[in-house]
Parts: sequence; C-alpha cells; structure tokens
Amino acid sequence: MTSSPRPATARARASEARRQTILDAALSLFSQFGLHGASLDAIAELAGVSKTNLLYHYASKETLYLAVFERILSCWQVPMDLICAETPPEIAIRRYIQQKLELARDQPQASRLYCLEVIQGAPLLGKVLAEQRSLMADKARAVQQWIDSGQLAPVDPYHLIYLLWSTTQHYADFAVQIQAISDRDLSDPAFFAASVDNVQRIVLGGLLPRP
Repeated sequence: MTSSPRPATARARASEARRQTILDAALSLFSQFGLHGASLDAIAELAGVSKTNLLYHYASKETLYLAVFERILSCWQVPMDLICAETPPEIAIRRYIQQKLELARDQPQASRLYCLEVIQGAPLLGKVLAEQRSLMADKARAVQQWIDSGQLAPVDPYHLIYLLWSTTQHYADFAVQIQAISDRDLSDPAFFAASVDNVQRIVLGGLLPRP
C-alpha cells in the first residue's frame, strides 16, 4: 500500500500560495516606490510573512523584483498569443484590445510598475526585454501574412503592435489623468465598455480593407 501524496501536495500548495502573496505585496510596493524605495521589511509585513520566510522564497530584492515582472509578462503573453496568422485579423485584434484593457482595469499596478522601470531605462529588465525580440518578430510575421493575404491594409507590423500596446496601456499608466478629465476610469463598467468599443472601432477602421 502506497502512502498518500496529499500532505506533500498540501505543503506545495501552501508554499505556492505564500509565494503569490509575497508577489502581490511586492507588486503593490514596487509600483508605488520602485525597486530602491520599497524595502524587503515592508514587503514582508504587507505579505504577512517574516523577512526570513520571504528570503527563503526569493533570495534578494532584485530576485523578487524580477519574479514580479516574470508574472506580469506571463499575464501579458495571453493576449499577445491572439496575434497569429491562422486567426482572422479582425477577430484577433478585437480580442487583443478587449483582453489588454481588461488587464489595464484589473492589474493597473502591473502596468505602472512596467512603465516606471522602462522610464528609468530598464536597468534590471533590459535583458528580459531584449529576449522579447524573437516573440515580436513572430508577431510581426503574422501581421505581414494578414497584409499579404489582403486581410489587412498595408502598415508596418511593428508600428501596429506598438500602437495596440501603447493605446491599451494608456488606460492604466495614465488612469489618474483619465479620471481627472473624464471623471471616470475603467472601473466604471459603462466607461470600460465604451473604451473597448471605441478603441476597437478606431483601430480596425483604419486597418480593415474597405468593401
């Protein structure tokens, strides 16, 4: 009779839950104070763990910082995966805009931290960003295939991807400005729906071939 793996599984789940709690706390403080302004003591306190326990999971503040970004980029990979030659461009772009605005609404701290890092010259994230080149090249080829098949107006694929990225990111990075001007932000369901609809119509209106 074999022993049950449940205790080990329970420990693994508890450990993973603790890591996610630490990452949540780190994201909250890093997005407010940056890498150097957020202390491990403050992160541990917000996460409800000891500093020793935090360092058990993440050996240094820099390691924790990069782990936060790894999780952010993993989430952002999901809408990026929609851009593929096999999917009609109208469907892919509509879904991309929808999902990226959902992330801007639900995870604004992630967008702000990313913006903060890039503004500073990406001192720790530069190598990670460079590793995105092959991904971007794959997506650019998919866009070019849409263009070559007549499904999309001729545009520079990279500039289209930059446009989609920056437009959807704006709603998180500049949420304070949007709130000040519109007196609403993406947390308002009606404003969120209007944002998705307008961005989709503006972008696709200039991309889809006219009948």
